Amino acid sequence: MAANSRKIAYQGEPGANSHQACMEACPDHEPFACRTFEDAFAAVASGEAGLAMIPIDNTVAGRVADIHHLMPASDLFITGEHFLRVRHQLLVLPGTKPEDLKRVTSHTHALGQCRRLTAEMGLEAVAAVDTAGAAAALAKSGDRSTAVIASKKAAEIYGLEVMRADIEDEDHNTTRFVIMSAEPDDAAPEDGPVITSFIFTVRNVPAALFKAMGGFATNGVNMIKLESYVDGSFNVAQFYADIEGHPQDRPVRLALEELDFFTKSLRVLGVYKSSPHRLELARRREEMDTTA
Repeated sequence: MAANSRKIAYQGEPGANSHQACMEACPDHEPFACRTFEDAFAAVASGEAGLAMIPIDNTVAGRVADIHHLMPASDLFITGEHFLRVRHQLLVLPGTKPEDLKRVTSHTHALGQCRRLTAEMGLEAVAAVDTAGAAAALAKSGDRSTAVIASKKAAEIYGLEVMRADIEDEDHNTTRFVIMSAEPDDAAPEDGPVITSFIFTVRNVPAALFKAMGGFATNGVNMIKLESYVDGSFNVAQFYADIEGHPQDRPVRLALEELDFFTKSLRVLGVYKSSPHRLELARRREEMDTTA
């Protein structure tokens, strides 16, 4: 069990972007590949791994499907966040020429993030389970008519060549990951900028969400993320939210108390240090506003 606690689970094959995020954020943990997101959550819940690296949304593709449904059901806690600048490469078998190619395969998000190159080269886009898995399959197939979109790490692992480098459509292509654990590991109020993540279900009454959100506005608490999804009956909406601040901070405490009054359920998923990447993004926005 002690050895397993030093493992960090991720969805995908070795060389996936989630694998890269594990190595960057948790270099003292052994990356542990899982076939599905459900398997990654289950590995932590069972003690097979100590942590999980879970992608939650991307600046180009939006939120990662299924994650917001899996998080509440998993009973895991968010203990940190990591932002990965995604750099996609067009990988081929050694010796392949551009005129040999007919199709490109990768995870649907990667395909969507590299539409320009696909159109430019006239390739058919074929969805795969994940980027590194597509690279592994190409290496085994020997098919010179197929390219894959994956990372440089995947090229190294599976013996592929980079035909075109950094092919993503947008240079801000970044994925936000959350690090999850079976036990909470909340940051202290004095730890610097802190993010609090929680899920809640509003009461089925008129203006319930408006009333629930009012406490954050009146107490000056900045909400940086709010997403909804309905239950099986389509009657009650559940929400996932990120706010700036610690529950022990008076404004946050008052806002959460008001939120609790208008909700059927409220669960804090985690209180963790804000990534330095957020400060860098804020600095860039200020520079853009200044020059605009």
